[in-house]
Amino acid sequence: MNSLFLGLIAAVCWGLHDIAVRYLSRSVALLAALLVALFSGLVFQGVVILVRGEWLLPTGPALWYAVAAGVAFLVASVGLYYAFHRGPVRLVSPIIGAFPILSLIFAALDGSPITTDQLATVGLVIAAVAVVAILSDPSEGDIPPRGPTVVFSLISAVGYATTFRLGQLAAETGGEWQSSFATRLTALLLLGAVLLVMRKDIRVGRKAILPLLTMGVLDGIALLSVISAASMAQPEFAAVAASIFGLFTILLARVFLDEQMRLAQWAGCIVAFAGIGYLTL
Repeated sequence: MNSLFLGLIAAVCWGLHDIAVRYLSRSVALLAALLVALFSGLVFQGVVILVRGEWLLPTGPALWYAVAAGVAFLVASVGLYYAFHRGPVRLVSPIIGAFPILSLIFAALDGSPITTDQLATVGLVIAAVAVVAILSDPSEGDIPPRGPTVVFSLISAVGYATTFRLGQLAAETGGEWQSSFATRLTALLLLGAVLLVMRKDIRVGRKAILPLLTMGVLDGIALLSVISAASMAQPEFAAVAASIFGLFTILLARVFLDEQMRLAQWAGCIVAFAGIGYLTL
């Protein structure tokens, strides 16, 4: 097993997770669904950490970075759920999947140089996403206006980029799994508090429980796959392969949800995710 294969496992898991969000959002309250998925992922991560014989939580500054990452992770997840609820997948996935562009900006703010080819790739990705968005026909079926959908997608992309940046800072001193566990725990507790204050009904129905639990585990497996590649030769290949999860989601939406794609949109998606993969190198 090599790092590229692990990255592909992550891409498949995240693709299945996102298409499940799109499907379940039609019949399940979004925040209640997110609560169950967060809990499932948290339990999965906790079991892995305990099996490894390690502490569950980081200490010192790493804990505070992880807590801040948890707030960003909740914002990203809410944005993702609402974006996929509105759809279509062909519009949402390329925008959320473009979060490495923001990671590149964060790196630049930290003093890392940005090369000419990276700037050109960023411009190409933005143009490709714009093509997909412009050609998304808001009059198709019951698809809502695309403006709010784009906003939710952008919120999710910014949230994920911020989560990964803060999570990396936490992992530098607190351990990757411990920091990730603290991040998810923060998101879960914060969402639970919000639902309690809003007095929202958190029942999701019996039929949705198993898919939601599975979604949490899929997310955990994907993260485990990418992290496990760190000790292998050329671990960056895992990140490159995992970055195509959005394209896999689009393919699943075409097959299972019958979401139509124009040729130009297929080209835009492929160019966008190829550019994202290049930026992760």
